Amino acid sequence: MTRVPYVDLAAVEGPLGARLRERPPLNVFRVLPHAPAAAAGFLALGQAVLRDASLPARLRELVILRVGALSGAHYEVHQHRKMALAAGVSDAAIEAVLTMPGTLASWRAAALSQAECAALTFTDEVLRNVKAGDTTYAALAAHFGPQQQIELLMTIGFYMLVSRLLENLEVDLEDVEVENLELRHG
Repeated sequence: MTRVPYVDLAAVEGPLGARLRERPPLNVFRVLPHAPAAAAGFLALGQAVLRDASLPARLRELVILRVGALSGAHYEVHQHRKMALAAGVSDAAIEAVLTMPGTLASWRAAALSQAECAALTFTDEVLRNVKAGDTTYAALAAHFGPQQQIELLMTIGFYMLVSRLLENLEVDLEDVEVENLELRHG
């Protein structure tokens, strides 16, 4: 059971209520109204990362799953497993990304591209060390230009925030399966 009460989204007034009701009925959105100003920023950054960025949806979902796995965020992994499948990620690739510790050999065995492996290695180093090493950064930069490098860092950072919010508030999985999670196929 969550550590803060869930809010009835029908009762949230103004622009925040309208924005929350446009989204799938997920419990993560039912805790946000407790901090309205932060919720507005959270939703804006989520929009930028999930729908407006140039990163391919498949890559984005692999990175989000890796962040969720490294953060021990069951809710995050559960929701984004579905989104990864919708983005064309195979079950084998999902399992490889969720396996601890992750290795290049396991990711390559799951048919992940060199660019995807570079992004996942980068994700691991950013989560563990804050700053990725020069070799890892160079490998990432060989596949992604400045815009996508920044979008990747923003995705990692945002989903670190999401994972920590979900785990610390003990947000529950929904009682019913939520369909039609929005996904941008970038």
